[in-house]
Amino acid sequence: MKMKLVALSMICALVACTPKDLEDLLNNGGGGLTTEEVGLGLKEALTRGISVGSDLLSQKDGYYKSVYKILLPEEAKKVVNTLSKVPGFNNVEEVIVQKLNRAAEDAATEAKPIFVSAIRQMTIQDAWNILKGEDNAATNYLRRVTEGQLYSKFQPVIYNSLEEVNAVKYWGDAVNTYNKIPFVEKANPRLDDYVTKEALDGLFQMVAKEEKAIRDNPAKRVTDLLKKVFAAQD
Repeated sequence: MKMKLVALSMICALVACTPKDLEDLLNNGGGGLTTEEVGLGLKEALTRGISVGSDLLSQKDGYYKSVYKILLPEEAKKVVNTLSKVPGFNNVEEVIVQKLNRAAEDAATEAKPIFVSAIRQMTIQDAWNILKGEDNAATNYLRRVTEGQLYSKFQPVIYNSLEEVNAVKYWGDAVNTYNKIPFVEKANPRLDDYVTKEALDGLFQMVAKEEKAIRDNPAKRVTDLLKKVFAAQD
């Protein structure tokens, strides 16, 4: 029974089957599984698949050397452009960018348990809505129910990580030096809120990418059952 449940849940997660598809599966070899059991199976499949994004981003260079790299905010660029001409700050932008991406990578380790908890609390109706939804339905669900909690977890980790690698002091010194230049508009030396929001945006973009791949990519249909059931639909 457990193997059938996992197989059916992976079918639905991998190809975004419709309610009729799921009904057909249940009636033709599903072993009489209930919608509640299928919901539990979907949660298991989502827990496996949706965790990929946070795992990738939490690795070294997960942000820094990816399309999710966090750059300095626009208002900060005028600071580094001016400071690049000041002795000791010629490489200020790249130093800060690397440090804030390292902080985001540290914080991304907090995402998986929050996602897993949200998936476990998903109702049967939530599961059906995801099955019937768009390519990013699971991502939208997770963002809606976890973003506030993720921010609360990410922000102190990012702040502490920035502080541990001297980014807080480095950026503070850089901004304070900049602010002493006559006639410039004063800049805010705090980066943690900006980095936290950018890190979360990158995280959910990665999760959405993984969700779409799970739904759309035929290569993900790695079992004979998946190939047999959905061969006619390709």
